[in-house]
Amino acid sequence: MTVRRVMGIETEYGISVPGSPDANPMVQSGRVVTAYAHEVGLRAARAGWDYEDEHPLSDARGFDVARESADPSQLTDEEDPTLANVVLTNGARLYVDHAHPEYSSPEVMTPRDAVRWDRAGELVMREAVRLLSGPGAAGVNLYKNNTDGKGASYGTHENYLMSRATPFQDIVKHLTPFFVVRQLMCGSGRVGIGGESTRPGFQLAQRSDFFEVEVGLETTLKRPIINTRDEPHAVADRYRRLHVILGDANHCDVANLLKLGTTSLVLGMIEAGAIDTDLTLAQPVSTLREISHDPTLQVPVRLASGREMTSVQLLWTYFELASAWLERTYGGQPPDDDTAEVMRRWEQVLTGLERDPMSLHRELDWVAKLRLLRGYADRGGLEWTDPRLRAIDIQWSDVREDKGLFNRLLAAGKVERLVDEDAVRAAVQDPPEDTRAYFRGTCLSRFPDEVAAASWDSIIFDVAGQQSLQRVPMLEPERGTKAGVGPLLDAATDAADLLRRLAVP
Repeated sequence: MTVRRVMGIETEYGISVPGSPDANPMVQSGRVVTAYAHEVGLRAARAGWDYEDEHPLSDARGFDVARESADPSQLTDEEDPTLANVVLTNGARLYVDHAHPEYSSPEVMTPRDAVRWDRAGELVMREAVRLLSGPGAAGVNLYKNNTDGKGASYGTHENYLMSRATPFQDIVKHLTPFFVVRQLMCGSGRVGIGGESTRPGFQLAQRSDFFEVEVGLETTLKRPIINTRDEPHAVADRYRRLHVILGDANHCDVANLLKLGTTSLVLGMIEAGAIDTDLTLAQPVSTLREISHDPTLQVPVRLASGREMTSVQLLWTYFELASAWLERTYGGQPPDDDTAEVMRRWEQVLTGLERDPMSLHRELDWVAKLRLLRGYADRGGLEWTDPRLRAIDIQWSDVREDKGLFNRLLAAGKVERLVDEDAVRAAVQDPPEDTRAYFRGTCLSRFPDEVAAASWDSIIFDVAGQQSLQRVPMLEPERGTKAGVGPLLDAATDAADLLRRLAVP
């Protein structure tokens, strides 16, 4: 097992309308989605979402939540005709999720590609902002962050395909401590302590204060560290899709790479039964918050066994377990460049966190943000209670090139990039070539008039002369690749010809 597996990132963007604080966010989010869809062509906007295989109330613990008792926010399998929802040619989904525009990346196979197509989403949102601006226009601002600083939080969710044979209790046991401490590497930083930022200070992660339980199905209320939604979007008796709601939205490539890569490695060890050390925490939820509230990284972490260590030491323990596992499995040589990159970066970042966290201002979001905020505070004599620091925190994540403070640091060469801008721009239009996203995206590009709807595991064609819609299932995420279907797609003259070649009746 390596870092390579089917994975992806879903990002809800913060939204505001300058001069109109009471503007309806659902309506404005719809404007974002439709503006972009119309820009890339009305045909693309007509491809809707196929809800046939959506099962948001299925719980990984072995039961289904009764529909009548579910919170409305959980009913993601019900189409709302008032909300915009489109599929893009790069295989991504762009839609309104509750009160936010969301970009759900296409499925990829590596952490580096996850970074690439996540950043493509930033360009999509930036273009939507541009389209909605102009003289006399009621423009919008979008923010790649996870809280408005006033008590509202919105998610950046990760998804990892893993073996159904892995007992879910093993996932909970071994992944919970890791999730509690990985914020050291991939937290995005936030001004203010507590859900409503009522206490002054700076913390590592934007989401940590909004989690209340260890395990559960919810995503907007009583948020759990381990989410139990059992909706694989794949062959259900073979695969489980781990839906992770704990992470922050990352701007730094290195932090984003480590978020996906280290989590994939820990999942690989869990699948292989390779974690033989009990790292269960005594109080996971409170420890999650305490770690986030301590940029010095010195808060003690108590295990259920009574043992204490620092958060950095616990993260080192996971690194050492992964290193030993790879040594046993592959004889000391990482199985591929992707795994080697993640392990090298993981060790580098842990070493920096241990010696001097501020040395990682080019790699980690929270460090880069804290460094910037301290600079403003020192020059202006500002305390953490000063509203100007909160304004800087929000402006950090503005998607506009000239307004977003992160983007300005990036333009000045003060942040390390792993994926170059040309590759990101190409990913706005082009799908990954090594997952089923290639088939989905290419069909939308080649046959836009004949794609009636699509989802992660299906495409529905509306072909002239056919009495009914034609649904093509795609339950194997590693099929539908360029190598597998590229020649077939290239040879097809239209959707009807493609369906004949696929032997779809």
